[in-house]
Amino acid sequence: MILLDGVIATKYVPPHLRRQTADSNQSEALAKLSRQLKGFLNRLSEQNIGNILDEVEGLYRTHRRNDVTSTITSLIIDGISSHSMLLDSYVVLHAAFISALHKIIGVEFAAFFLQSVVSSYETHFDALDANTGDASEDDSRGKECSNLIVLLSELYNFQVISCILIYDIIRSLLAKDLTEFNVELLLKLLRNSGHQLRQDDPSALKDIVQLVQDKVSDSEQATSSRTRFMLETLNNLKNNKTKRSATQHAGGDAVDRMKKFLTGLSKKKHVLAHEPLRVGLEDLHSAETKGKWWLVGAAWGGDPLVEHQESSRRTEVAAVSENALVKLARKQGMNTDIRRSIFVVLMSSDDYVDAWERLSQLNLTEVQQREIVRVILHCCGNEKSYNPYYTFVGQHLCRMAHSYKITLQFSLWDFLRDLGETAVGGAEILKNMKDDDVAGFDVKTISSTRLKNVAKAYAWWVAKDSITLAILKPVDFLALKPQSQRFFMEFFRQLFINSQSTAPVLSSKVKDLPSTRNRGAIEEIFIKAMRIQALSLGLVYFLTEAIKKQDPEDEDAAFFKWASGVAVETLRTGMDIIPTL
Repeated sequence: MILLDGVIATKYVPPHLRRQTADSNQSEALAKLSRQLKGFLNRLSEQNIGNILDEVEGLYRTHRRNDVTSTITSLIIDGISSHSMLLDSYVVLHAAFISALHKIIGVEFAAFFLQSVVSSYETHFDALDANTGDASEDDSRGKECSNLIVLLSELYNFQVISCILIYDIIRSLLAKDLTEFNVELLLKLLRNSGHQLRQDDPSALKDIVQLVQDKVSDSEQATSSRTRFMLETLNNLKNNKTKRSATQHAGGDAVDRMKKFLTGLSKKKHVLAHEPLRVGLEDLHSAETKGKWWLVGAAWGGDPLVEHQESSRRTEVAAVSENALVKLARKQGMNTDIRRSIFVVLMSSDDYVDAWERLSQLNLTEVQQREIVRVILHCCGNEKSYNPYYTFVGQHLCRMAHSYKITLQFSLWDFLRDLGETAVGGAEILKNMKDDDVAGFDVKTISSTRLKNVAKAYAWWVAKDSITLAILKPVDFLALKPQSQRFFMEFFRQLFINSQSTAPVLSSKVKDLPSTRNRGAIEEIFIKAMRIQALSLGLVYFLTEAIKKQDPEDEDAAFFKWASGVAVETLRTGMDIIPTL
């Protein structure tokens, strides 16, 4: 440092040395981050997993997300794929930690971690398959593969991945020779996740059993006792003859405890990911050439020149398409620029996540954001057949901000007033409704299609806790108009169906639901209405009358009678005075 005429001048540093300094600083920061995360993982236990999660969440706020994600991934995979057999409880704990981060950080974290785990597993497995020399090296690589297989099965148990990937791994193992080691890997998967696999996709399990039987019958070598045991385990699983405790691995108790922890996590923190990643091996293998469809905005590794040309063409097509959508928006009654902009985004988005991203880029004020819900309901009602896309967009909005839940409530009241329930909404709303320009779309007549579509949408939102039955507080169920009766019959019908399913049901047929009935899901929905005495009484009256009106010859009548009975029983437990209807 030199002083010239009272001015401090620093020594000139060439650009290449500046880069070296910057790289050195970045390396030091990454090394420090790695030490912090390694310290957290070393202290990780069932007792402090919540505290460690808070610490890691804090690092995501102060560091680049990719740096934290890649460092955690490397540390956990390196720790799991060690040269020794690990305790199942150790793997379970780390899998639960990954599941918690999947829920809190988002699907991007889980996708990166999953691709790294599968890549590491396949690398070790291929090296083991190709190596015919050193027995000690075979043994160490075998333990690495075994530990990673256990990790993948636990990620499945904790709903980070779906059964699709697990079944793909099983098929890939069966495509090779049934060596002792391959059979051992298959048995680990079956012990850890067998019952869950049967529950999620029993038909795929039958195919796997048939594949193993064909493989064994075609083999010229004598079947080993290990292979016979695996075949017996598969058959018992297929026929549901094996008790859960018989196939549950040593870390089963730890799995149950961690599942309770993960269930409670959604009550304490804002959860971003609710569903497992439905990707298969082929999706992961072709990610670099076909893109990662399960990630919004995932990079595409193609020819830059071709991509530029295609991008130009897409821009031109998009401009033409947008003009057409603006015209359609006007035709649909979108009478403001805000509504037209929202309509264009909804109609041109790839999926509900893309729609949310693009809607957030409109930079709407809180008042203008209310129009999003109104446009969603307008579009949903105008579809010739129910389209769950709008339902998912609405559900995602409710996760992002509470204000959307309030708008959904007021929009339902507007809709019910259009059906003839003029008293819904309160005296103040009714007094100001004529002067309020944002009271909703003017729907003079409600078609049966629109009525059913809106009922299905609200039923899904209530079933999945985007909103609660408390929104029906102002409804007088004792004096419903004919249109309103049809609306609520459809609403509760869909509510009961959606309580038993994980995705919006298109067919509305009970036969498409899982065979086991989930009583707790219905109880959880109606418990939230128990605090409002008048609403509870109204719901009990309506559902009791609805049961009486069920056609006994309807194949779905038994299900709705059961579901309505559970709902009425739940509501009556919270009543001071139990009516006899």
